[in-house]
Amino acid sequence: MRRMDAFTGLLDGPRARGAFLLRSIMDPPWSLRIQDQAPLTLVAVVRGEAWVVPDGGEPVLLRPGDVAIVRGPEPYTVADDPATPPQIVIHPGQRCATPQGEDLEQAMDLGVRTWGESPDGSTMMLTGTYQMRGEISQRLLDALPPLLVLAEDAWDCPLVPLLAAEIVKDEPGQEAVLDRLLDLLLIAVLRAWFSLQAAEAPAWYRAHGDPVVGKALRMLLNNPAHPWTVATLAEGVGVSRAALARRFAELVGEPPMAFLTGWRLAMAADLLREGDVTVGAVARQVGYGSSFALSTAFKRVRGISPQEHRVGASAG
Repeated sequence: MRRMDAFTGLLDGPRARGAFLLRSIMDPPWSLRIQDQAPLTLVAVVRGEAWVVPDGGEPVLLRPGDVAIVRGPEPYTVADDPATPPQIVIHPGQRCATPQGEDLEQAMDLGVRTWGESPDGSTMMLTGTYQMRGEISQRLLDALPPLLVLAEDAWDCPLVPLLAAEIVKDEPGQEAVLDRLLDLLLIAVLRAWFSLQAAEAPAWYRAHGDPVVGKALRMLLNNPAHPWTVATLAEGVGVSRAALARRFAELVGEPPMAFLTGWRLAMAADLLREGDVTVGAVARQVGYGSSFALSTAFKRVRGISPQEHRVGASAG
């Protein structure tokens, strides 16, 4: 049986499929207005410096080796200086244009997945964008702040230099290689960031360290299809039902069965995006006895049926 802890459960979702990956090389003054509505974007600085300026938030400086993760779809700006006005606008579909609407894609093409003003520009960044919400599970997006930054000296990981080397290659299967590298880099950044910023982690992740609630969570995560009750959970962790219910709600923020329902439906939502499994098969995998039972719970909590969710996911 697959063993899952809270952290694995949180990160079990990044699945880039033909992700947008680009190496940008710029010389000051430069400013990119990002309004592509992507659900998640990762920015790594290879050389030079860059400011990430969220709308309504404080600017954050990125130095070489620093990585930022920006949660969309709200727009933001990346620039050499927060005061530099936008010169380039990135639209949905990664269409780049001047603020007046003039297309810039060909004018700034510098080669394989490379874009900018000059190959010798003082700032080089790597950008990886998850372009569809189905590539990132909603429970992961919900766990993240609008902007997080991991400084180069806060972790030790070879993935940024590796991605920088691979992003400019044009070889068979390169898209799949880059998709997996982006997934690995995202997971590595989040693992390091959550370990440093435990207070920012979701409540159920923090509760994983509790000897009672942590064990109960692992039981639910490892076998969500089991017909759990508060009584069977309490027996499994060796406490009374009242004690488990009280402690679980205190640390996780909701009762055990409410957490289980949310977890099952989150799993179902991700599985339904795959498109090659029936609703009945998904229902059995996540602990519902029939497609009708899953549909009833899904519609009650999410407001739409599993099939409507699948159609919406396929439409992007």
